[in-house]
Amino acid sequence: MNNLRFSFSLAVALRLKFLWAALLLSPLLLAGCDDKAGQQAAAPPPPVTVAQPTRRTVTDWDEFTGRFDAVEQVQVRARVTGFVMSVDFHDGAMVKAGDLLYTIDPRQYEAVAEQAQGQLADAKAKVDLAERELARAESLIKTQAVAENIVDQRRQALAAAQAATLQAEGALKRAQLDVEFTKIKAPIAGRISRHLVTVGNLVQGSESGATLLTSIVSLDPIYVYFDMDESIYQRNSRLWFEGKRPSSRDTPNPVQIMLSGETKPSHDGKMDFLDNRLDVGTGTLRGRALVPNHDLSILPGQFARIRVIASAPYEGLLLPDTAIATDQSRKIVFVVKDDNTVEARPVTLGALDDGLRVIKEGLKPEDRVVVDGLQRVRIGAKVTPHAANANGGAKP
Repeated sequence: MNNLRFSFSLAVALRLKFLWAALLLSPLLLAGCDDKAGQQAAAPPPPVTVAQPTRRTVTDWDEFTGRFDAVEQVQVRARVTGFVMSVDFHDGAMVKAGDLLYTIDPRQYEAVAEQAQGQLADAKAKVDLAERELARAESLIKTQAVAENIVDQRRQALAAAQAATLQAEGALKRAQLDVEFTKIKAPIAGRISRHLVTVGNLVQGSESGATLLTSIVSLDPIYVYFDMDESIYQRNSRLWFEGKRPSSRDTPNPVQIMLSGETKPSHDGKMDFLDNRLDVGTGTLRGRALVPNHDLSILPGQFARIRVIASAPYEGLLLPDTAIATDQSRKIVFVVKDDNTVEARPVTLGALDDGLRVIKEGLKPEDRVVVDGLQRVRIGAKVTPHAANANGGAKP
């Protein structure tokens, strides 16, 4: 019994000892937790790179999708009927105006020309005879040797002979043209297509449905056509009335061309034409620019992105595209205020200009904009701003 009481007393004593130790250690544990919380609260604000907007003179541009087309294009057709004797060009080659393309058998037309030449000589001989007879009659009538009606008949015969001469001259010219048309020549300079008729085939002339032989398109310069919507046309018209932008109808406003796969303009041109009405089906206005193509790299039918000047030069603010974020349907930038807290600023964007985005509304020149570290900023929270240097790094 005494042993049982001793065991119970020992257990109670040990329990009280552990409880007393826990009470002594609890302040130390609480102090340790406070130290950790203090350390977390004392962490510095996240670093970000800030920069003020770049200020420079910029010009707004409108962008359209267009298609190139030749300034001159010709379908080469036969003008006389006959068999093709030779094809005198290489498919796809550059040709000059007047180069020989096809030769049609000329023999039948040469024979007709010789016949017309003979008829003309006969008519001229009849005119000579009629003139001599008339002169003889006019000298005889002075002595009353012939009647007056004989003189009238001689005059009528001369007039008929002269008319026959004119007809013979016309027939000869027509025959000579037919002979000339057997040599089919390039009417313009440009790049020729493939030949559609080979040697030995019969082609029909213009009087019986002219046969298409090939086609030629000019390449330098070249047109590019595009369509602008009604809102852009109205805005440009308003700028013209206000004297802020010249009209493309009477001024060759500059355009810039980006070909497929290009990220910046590679060709320059000038506005050449604006249509006189909007398309009622699409509500767009057709425009055209003239583009030099000295290296002949652009072909009719190619697509291109076209930039047309949309404003007079003005002083603008620009930022890198990486500094611009999207908040649902808005574009925003993060601005660091004087107390180093961050606020979101809605902005209105313009076009790209030499790799930077034009900011039309929402910024002031002295604003400090976060350009690097956007993922670390929180609206209303403090940050540690570092100014961007010229080398793209950051300095405190």
